[in-house]
Amino acid sequence: MTWYSDFGPRRTRQIIGDVIALGLIAGWVWLGLAVYTLIAGLATFGRQMEEAGRGFSATMTEAGTTLGRVPLIGGGIKAPFASASSAGVSLEAAGQSQQVAVNQFALGLGIGIAALPIIMILLLWLLPRIRFARKSGQLKAAVRAGVGVDLLALRALATQKVSTLSTIDPDAMAAWRRGDPGVMRALAQLELKSSGVRLRER
Repeated sequence: MTWYSDFGPRRTRQIIGDVIALGLIAGWVWLGLAVYTLIAGLATFGRQMEEAGRGFSATMTEAGTTLGRVPLIGGGIKAPFASASSAGVSLEAAGQSQQVAVNQFALGLGIGIAALPIIMILLLWLLPRIRFARKSGQLKAAVRAGVGVDLLALRALATQKVSTLSTIDPDAMAAWRRGDPGVMRALAQLELKSSGVRLRER
């Protein structure tokens, strides 16, 4: 495939278009990452909950175990601390759930913000560039293989706009049929130029 035209002005426009498109893609990726980072930062509260719950549970468990060793009252006083330890475990689990929810939301929103514009850019920029590259590459290969001017002229008659053809000859098809060398060469050049291929002089 040939990505750029042989003609300077069009090649310049293609290069500028590529730079702009790649810059826009990079910009949207950056914005998506920025949004993800910003929202993911809210998971800090969940981490604090998790740490607080874990610490509270460990403290209550340790206190209950220590007081449980006290003769006579140990067995009865241990139960409230066990209940408090369970509350700490619940708080820890809630903190973990909050972190997961925030991270999932941040990831989804970040991807969503970046993905749609990038898809639109690819549709509007990359697909036409690929079509150009394929057509240009095929025609260059055909020229190297020695395809005749008459065949290129016929292709121009089949693919180019009537208004464009009329600028070469009011009845370009009739000129092609009678083998007018000037018209045929002009049609061949038109077809090649539309694909960014310069017809080399022999």
